[in-house]
Amino acid sequence: MGARLARAMRNFNLENRAHVEIGKQKPSSAPRHPSSMTLIEQQLSNHPETNEVHNKNEELLNLLKDIYVDSKEIPAKKRATSETSKQLQEHRLLKSNLDYELFNITKVPKGKLSIVEALTILNNHKLKPDVWTADKIAEDYCLELKDVKGLLEFFKPFEIKVLPPKQINKELLTAS
Repeated sequence: MGARLARAMRNFNLENRAHVEIGKQKPSSAPRHPSSMTLIEQQLSNHPETNEVHNKNEELLNLLKDIYVDSKEIPAKKRATSETSKQLQEHRLLKSNLDYELFNITKVPKGKLSIVEALTILNNHKLKPDVWTADKIAEDYCLELKDVKGLLEFFKPFEIKVLPPKQINKELLTAS
C-alpha cells in the first residue's frame, strides 16, 4: 500500500514539473577571478589555436550536411534464416566414433575440439607424424594452423614408463 502512495506522489503533476525544468535558464559559468585573467590572456596569446576549437568550421559543416543515412529494418524471416545458416556454418560434426549421447554433444563449434578429439589428434601425431601433419589436422578438424602447431608443440599425450626396479630393492624384499 505504501508503494502505491509513494508512486502516486512521485508521478503527480510530472509533466508540468518537467516543462518547468526544461524552461529554466541554463546556469552560466562562474565569473573568473581577476588574478587568473592575466594567466588566461597569456595562455591564449601563446597558444592561439585554442580559440579555433570554439569556432565553427564551415567546410566540415558542409561535408556533414551532404551525408544522408537511411535505415531499413530487416524482415523477421530473413533475419531468422541468416541466423540458422550462420549456426550451421559455425559447427561441424564430431570426427570421433565414440558415443556422445551421454553428454548430449552433437556438434562442436569450428575452431574448437572435444577432449576425445584432442587426445586422438595428439596420439595420431605421436604415432605417425609424417601422416598426421599440422596442415592435415588443421584441414580435417577446421582449426587454424597456428593453433594446431601450438597444440602439437606444447601438449604431449600421457606416457607411461615402467622402470625396472633396482636389484637392491629385490634383495631386500626377498630377505624380509
